[in-house]
Amino acid sequence: MVFEARPLQNDDRTPWNNMAAVIFFALFICGNDVANSFLPISSRSRSHYSLLPSISLPGAPSSQSSLIRLSMPDVTYPSDYDADALESDVKKVSVDTDEDDASIRDELKRELILLASVTNRGTCATNEENNLVVDLVSQLEALNPTVDPALNSAGDWELCYSSTQSFRSSPFFLTLRSFMGEDNKAMADTAFAIHDRATTASRVGKVRQIINKDNSELISEYDLSVGVLPGMPFRVKGTVVTTAELTAIPPETWELTVRGTKINGSNVPLVDVFLDDNAVEIPVGEAYKAISGSVPTAVLKTFYVDEAMRISRDMDDNFFVFIRA
Repeated sequence: MVFEARPLQNDDRTPWNNMAAVIFFALFICGNDVANSFLPISSRSRSHYSLLPSISLPGAPSSQSSLIRLSMPDVTYPSDYDADALESDVKKVSVDTDEDDASIRDELKRELILLASVTNRGTCATNEENNLVVDLVSQLEALNPTVDPALNSAGDWELCYSSTQSFRSSPFFLTLRSFMGEDNKAMADTAFAIHDRATTASRVGKVRQIINKDNSELISEYDLSVGVLPGMPFRVKGTVVTTAELTAIPPETWELTVRGTKINGSNVPLVDVFLDDNAVEIPVGEAYKAISGSVPTAVLKTFYVDEAMRISRDMDDNFFVFIRA
């Protein structure tokens, strides 16, 4: 595989931008190699043959029977159903206007929050518990009380439950998944699983999303606490902050364009002062531009939102349940 390096267009870019682009590119290439090594070997393709029935013509000589192969004629037969009447596979927003359903929603939300608390946001959920959550989420989405959830989700939200790794709610990983595309879903899942195992020693604190009033920006905050050495009481703490431009497309879609990632609130002496005073941020968006010429667009769709809870899904239909902070 040959990669052609493209020179950066702007001569006045800071050394941080140049270094970040190189580091990001190197990590991505290495990540693909590691992920490839974990993929199963594809089985050989098998050809499928269909045997066409045959009949013998009556009166034909027994030593030389004439065979007629039956095949479907090129005739359009009337269908038993109207294709336009079939349900679409595309998930759509439901709007429930029945005021009597408010008590049902409250009960469903209580059960969902209870399951989220006993399963550590889904990280230790059993199959049975996960199936219960999937059912609760589906019922809530069908009872969504809000028109145009994409335009009515401003505020501070804290992650309550995730059907996949919680870090995938961040625009950083949403963009990385979008960059790898549909054809590389298995590779992306493997890479995320490797990242998850590599960070099992860390403790995840609060996971938040902040959407401004104009629905034009999403800020993701991911609290982490990482042990330095086994048996040592000292742990490195910090909050990974990722910002992204947000474009709301009613009724349910957000298009996210990642800008940058930084670390706030580090407890390492001197490092915390340096990071906070200098506002050091890795320009992830600029790194994508240097690698591919543009920043991939990540999509997040919200199918339920009210005054207390929001349920959003990524491009792989993983769902994230948030409650207002």
